[in-house]
Amino acid sequence: MRLGAVVLVLLFALFGATFGALNAERIALDLYLAEVEVPKGAALLAALLAGWVLGGLVVWTLRVPRLKREVRSARRTAADLRTRLESAEGTATDRA
Repeated sequence: MRLGAVVLVLLFALFGATFGALNAERIALDLYLAEVEVPKGAALLAALLAGWVLGGLVVWTLRVPRLKREVRSARRTAADLRTRLESAEGTATDRA
């Protein structure tokens, strides 16, 4: 498993280096307050990374709180059912 992860990381590093080398020409980015010149490949990879991180944050903030509420509700239901089962077993033991 670790060998597969190492190979995957090396493959993506090779892909990133090749992508950067093929897109080495510099482009001007106007950021409203400043204008910077960066390599095209670096700008594209940075935009990809920023989109990935922002997408993860959106999913985290919108989906995770609802899942936590569902887990708490399921735990309460499980505890209630466990209590009912234990009391039913106690009643059945008293009858025997």
